[in-house]
Amino acid sequence: MRRNYRISDLKDYINWVYFFHAWSLPQQSEEGQRLYDEAQHMLQRLQPYLKVKTVVEILPAWSEGDDIVVQPMRPCECGQSHPCGEPVHLPMLRQQVPNQEGVCLCLSDFVRPHSAIRKDQIGIFATSTSIDVGKTFPDDNYNQMLLQTLADRLAEAGAERLHEEVRKTIWGYAPNEQLSIAELHQEKFQGIRPAVGYPCLPDISINFLIDQLIGFKSIGVTLTTSAMMQPHASVSGLMISLPQAHYFSVGKIDKEQLADYAQRRHMTLDEINKYIQCC
Repeated sequence: MRRNYRISDLKDYINWVYFFHAWSLPQQSEEGQRLYDEAQHMLQRLQPYLKVKTVVEILPAWSEGDDIVVQPMRPCECGQSHPCGEPVHLPMLRQQVPNQEGVCLCLSDFVRPHSAIRKDQIGIFATSTSIDVGKTFPDDNYNQMLLQTLADRLAEAGAERLHEEVRKTIWGYAPNEQLSIAELHQEKFQGIRPAVGYPCLPDISINFLIDQLIGFKSIGVTLTTSAMMQPHASVSGLMISLPQAHYFSVGKIDKEQLADYAQRRHMTLDEINKYIQCC
């Protein structure tokens, strides 16, 4: 399922805290206010032609140890969807140091096992802005950076808006949710939306598997050999509905788990080390 958003659809969803963090400027300063005004002016100029493209699929899923297993589906003429191809294993990493509750968490803990009476699902998503920053301001470094930071925030805003629609209608597990934008930014909603590269999902090679499940090309995104998304202002990840699900940091990974993870990813240790961002 695809959604295209205009800037006017997403303007309220932009989290300006991270915009100013990217510029290393306090928002309330005089320089920060001037930057904000220039950003608003650029958003007005971009409104006629910039879109944020998104794709999401809600798919059957279950946990097998530290893996999340996802079943691809294909829509049929009857309006129903049917399994299409073999299940895709998404290996996850587990904390090595227990948290305050004495538990070492893994994202697979928040997905029901296959044996559960109530079957589970997971959201797989990607968002991207439809603009080439380098070609827009080829000789203007300042406006290039301003456009890039705005494009990054719009891609994230697209993920925020899409996740809200998923919770309330597309998946519909929280149909009565009524949250302000501030509450959305504070993650008061049910479930989580871990993006690839987050501390709980630090292996960016998972992008190859997400691409296999939802098809990045449908929103104009390609992957480099290092699993980076192009255009740069793109986001991908998972949507998990369990009310108890929350974010955490995997932290340092010991050699034993890394060897196990490399085996589950069907890679060598040297290969997997190129992708994991927390080691």
